[in-house]
Amino acid sequence: MRYRIEYSPEAIDHLRTLTTRQRAIVVDVVEQQLVHQPTIETTNRKPMRPNPLAPWELRIGALRVYYDVVTGVKSLVLIRAVGIKQRHRVFFGGKEIAL
Repeated sequence: MRYRIEYSPEAIDHLRTLTTRQRAIVVDVVEQQLVHQPTIETTNRKPMRPNPLAPWELRIGALRVYYDVVTGVKSLVLIRAVGIKQRHRVFFGGKEIAL
């Protein structure tokens, strides 16, 4: 089953704060990793503890993509946030948000 990828308005804002290279990496890896079987746990893709942001995390080096999966008639992966992890903190659009 193929999932459609959608970016939330917040995630688009987060992407704008990244460098062109970082944006390209995020878009490429999201297309590779999340189009098929986005709910299968892997080394770089894992479910998160309950939080207000998203139930899934995709790790791309220091970059983090937080997403939700909608199954059923519309198979959809909704990218909710894109951030940069620095030590134990994650920054979205230059602002730290606690997970």
